[in-house]
Amino acid sequence: MNPDISIVIPVYNEVDNIEPLGNSIINAMQGQNYDVLYVNDGSTDGSTEKLNEWCAQHTNFRTIHFKRNAGQTAAMDAGFKHASGKYVVTMDADLQNDPADIPKLLEKLNSFDMVCGWRQKRNDPWIKRISSKVANSIRNKLSNEDIKDTGCSLKAYRRECFGRIKLFNGMHRFLPTLFKMEGFTVTEVIVNHYPRKFGKSKYGVFNRAFRAFMDLLVVRWMKKRKLNYEVNNG
Repeated sequence: MNPDISIVIPVYNEVDNIEPLGNSIINAMQGQNYDVLYVNDGSTDGSTEKLNEWCAQHTNFRTIHFKRNAGQTAAMDAGFKHASGKYVVTMDADLQNDPADIPKLLEKLNSFDMVCGWRQKRNDPWIKRISSKVANSIRNKLSNEDIKDTGCSLKAYRRECFGRIKLFNGMHRFLPTLFKMEGFTVTEVIVNHYPRKFGKSKYGVFNRAFRAFMDLLVVRWMKKRKLNYEVNNG
């Protein structure tokens, strides 16, 4: 029997977070019909072995492994394609997202097609908080959006929507816009955010700014060039 909920988690060099994250999900999802899909994005720190060990011990956890690092968008795309639940939840593997927030997001899927987490109180270094705030402001201005925290990985979706969403490298940052362009409804919910305890962040302030800006221009072009017509059958 397919699960009602599939939780998709991209993993890249997060060996120390895999077990505590799995336990946290188990505690948060008691009574729910769910499975967890770890997408191992070419980890080299022992995450591969740890994932295999954890999934062998927990039947509703499974993993797929990339041959080499392909990036977060690729990991999410593979997760979406392998998810079997009616609803799909994405989250980071770094323990900064709180699995206890998942039921709150799922509740909103009764009225919306996509629900985005909003880290209203972020526990990140000050420069990362400021740069993210500036990036969100620029992204919203140029793409005519109002999403407060598009960078939050904790999101929930109706799985049937993915049939109309095509991802390209870097486009995971613009999923709310891509959903809206296809006529889907999107909302935000305030969620918890914790400081990183183990491992290192894969994103810095400068290693993604230029690429993210170029991707933003592409999305802006897509919105302006989107076909918009109605057939008159009269």
